[in-house]
Amino acid sequence: MLKIISTEWKLFLREPSMVVFAVLFPTILLLVLGAIPALRTPDPNFGNLRFVDAFMSSLVVVTMAFLGLNKLPTSVATYREKGILRRFSTTPVHPARLLVAQVAVNVIAGAISIVLLMAVARLVFDIDLPHHPLGFFVTCLLGMLSLSAIGLLVAAWAPTARSAGGWATVVFMLVMFFGGVYLPRFLLPDFLNTIGAYLPPGVEALQESWLGAAPDPVHLGVLALVTVVAGTVAAKSFRWE
Repeated sequence: MLKIISTEWKLFLREPSMVVFAVLFPTILLLVLGAIPALRTPDPNFGNLRFVDAFMSSLVVVTMAFLGLNKLPTSVATYREKGILRRFSTTPVHPARLLVAQVAVNVIAGAISIVLLMAVARLVFDIDLPHHPLGFFVTCLLGMLSLSAIGLLVAAWAPTARSAGGWATVVFMLVMFFGGVYLPRFLLPDFLNTIGAYLPPGVEALQESWLGAAPDPVHLGVLALVTVVAGTVAAKSFRWE
């Protein structure tokens, strides 16, 4: 298992575009936004916080969405289309281990991206680290697993790698919208914010734990439920060939 994860990690690093967008882009976006003086000024819309403070949870969403909904479905569908999964089934190594390795690589890459984001946020803009570290860690883990489960579900149902990329893009755009990436969440109507609070990867729980409160257990429960349901359906309907 460790050998497969190591190999998948090396393959991930050989995709410069994915490394840049999934690992480096959130930090780059923070640096660009932070260079605008108005976004470093306390604003009543954010509870007298700065925009860069309030936007941190949405930057975490960017990382999770790229990994779970751009990288994973396309990679897995491509492996199936090229017969790699079928070849694995003829060896003592079950193809399911390859799927587990994909999720493990997502978690590792996501952790690196988020740690880098927090380090730059603290050192460059003096943004506080998450005030509820345990809640933030649990939310990040469940958020990454839930989006990975959805990504596997897309890969399971999509007939080709190209269609997997197309389907995943639709889900990706919805996640980014409700996660407050395209528009800050304070600009969205209340009912959209409420919907986004319960959708993976749990932007409301991320923001709560970052700003100091423990995340709502219901939000975490929904993430766990999505992980289990989407993962189970993906496993039962997945086609190895």
